[in-house]
Amino acid sequence: MSYTYESYDAVVVGAGHAGCEAALALARLGMNTIMFTVSMDSVALMPCNPNIGGSSKGHLVREIDALGGEMGKNIDKTFIQSKMLNQSKGPAVHSLRAQADKQDYTGEMRRVMENTEHLTLRQDEVEKLIVENNKITGVLTSSGAVYPCKAVILCTGVYLKARCVYGDVSRYTGPNGLSAANHLSESLKELGIELYRFKTGTPARIDKRSIDFSKMEEQKGDEKIVPFSFTNRPEDLEREQISCWLTYTNEKTHQIIRDNLDRSPLYSGNIQGTGPRYCPSIEDKVVRFADKNRHQVFIEPEGNYTNEMYIGGMSSSLPEDVQVEMYRSVAGLENAKIVRNAYAIEYDCINATQLKPSLEFKNISGLFSAGQFNGSSGYEEAAAQGLIAGINAARKLTGKEPLILDRSEAYIGVLIDDLVTKETHEPYRMMTSRAEYRLILRQDNADLRLTKKGYEIGLISEERYQHLLEKENQIKEEVERLLHTSVGASKEVQTVLEELGTTPLNSGATLAELIRRPELSYQDIAPIDKNRKPLSDEVIEQVNINLKYEGYINRQLKQVEQFKKLENKKIPENLDYDDVYSLRIEARQKLKAIRPHSVGQASRISGVSPADISVLLVYLEQLRGRKPQ
Repeated sequence: MSYTYESYDAVVVGAGHAGCEAALALARLGMNTIMFTVSMDSVALMPCNPNIGGSSKGHLVREIDALGGEMGKNIDKTFIQSKMLNQSKGPAVHSLRAQADKQDYTGEMRRVMENTEHLTLRQDEVEKLIVENNKITGVLTSSGAVYPCKAVILCTGVYLKARCVYGDVSRYTGPNGLSAANHLSESLKELGIELYRFKTGTPARIDKRSIDFSKMEEQKGDEKIVPFSFTNRPEDLEREQISCWLTYTNEKTHQIIRDNLDRSPLYSGNIQGTGPRYCPSIEDKVVRFADKNRHQVFIEPEGNYTNEMYIGGMSSSLPEDVQVEMYRSVAGLENAKIVRNAYAIEYDCINATQLKPSLEFKNISGLFSAGQFNGSSGYEEAAAQGLIAGINAARKLTGKEPLILDRSEAYIGVLIDDLVTKETHEPYRMMTSRAEYRLILRQDNADLRLTKKGYEIGLISEERYQHLLEKENQIKEEVERLLHTSVGASKEVQTVLEELGTTPLNSGATLAELIRRPELSYQDIAPIDKNRKPLSDEVIEQVNINLKYEGYINRQLKQVEQFKKLENKKIPENLDYDDVYSLRIEARQKLKAIRPHSVGQASRISGVSPADISVLLVYLEQLRGRKPQ
């Protein structure tokens, strides 16, 4: 028998990385919010890899921070190793990655959440959504309590009807043996929500004392720390770092796997869920990349106060006896003792094309969705969606327009646009190659791109916004000074250039022209730039990039202008595509299903051709002409 409990402005279902960002955004924007979790131990849990960031994911964390989210601050507090990836390449693909102390990461996030005004945490399972006239009005929990509310954000992660599998062992639990959420899926189906069955996996954890590190390559952190949060200074984050280690699988490893493929649930048919293409199990790697005689294996500590080591690159669902044999065939792991077995996990998630770009369901007002439940994978992708869903739920409740970041503004924009526009039939992972405008969507300028939006929304303080304006001004002034300051071909200048290994000057040149030389940088030319003021590292970085890549950046900005033209051509929500006679049948079906908000979004739908877009543009022009002036 149910009874009515207290009412809230918003309910967040799930306390993973999406749920935490959603709940914090709502509460910080003044919404009375309650967050439900099947276990209080799962708040900001890191059930798989013990790190935040990495290629393209580091961009997402920086953007979350620039908008006023928490993930960047939390990893800065709790990292045990920090590293900038891809430094040998251009700045567009530089990506920050930090190993986390898993326990500290969870504990710090929980402390922040428990001390945030307007936010209540509750351990209970949400079993049913209460919807009246296609509008969310509350939730029902397993205890029989009804919580009336005006908005709900589903951040269920991998918990819906979760099943953990390795070999013949199958347990209906969430990750780390936590309870699964077994009832909400039925409620969603009754509401007409289309569900998929996806799969992900995790490797074994091995006792550090059983590892021979002398057979592995040590991977140290960077000496100079780069913070994830723009509110932190590098010098404040200096600490002793813990090493990771690199080893490799070998032909023996691969033979063990091949000999036991029939015992893998992935190949025996015991798992139906679709797995992530870009984070495959070791079984998948051996089958799909049969020509490779080895694969990288990263040994990563799970924290300061545990001997558990994460075996990155070797997730598996093979039986326990095969896992022992397989891991022990790897150099340095010959005597490995498994603390936790590797396993695959199946779970229910949605077809995200049912969502608007705001992450609200098209057919149920006030119901939002974020994270792995939307068919994505990864902590960072989840947190980014959670933040946007939380912001937009709050904006809906206060009668404001939603925040929709487009593909030219943020990696978050690329992520959400891909999810809601393109049908995702496997867990979606963010990659730099997915971003068409990655040269201007760098991680180093996320604050310059997005902090103003965070301030306007209400998640960035006045002090932080003023600091941004000052930084913008310093960059602009310094670039102008360098463009208009010349040096002659004096003996002193020629000597410095010779020492730097660059061509001497025949005549005068601006300092900007010197910085644009591939072999020189802003810091290099300091000896011949007598009038420069002391500037912060972050300002210097922007000045250097802006000058060195000016031509490429300007070219990309012109491409963005063209992109914006189609993005700004809005399509009426109630447009009847059956009236657009020249559209092909497939295009009409897809447009009806996804109901794009702009011509730009329509052009990215699979099955909608450039010819269909031309037809649509003509029709919208005619429609505009028919409207009374």
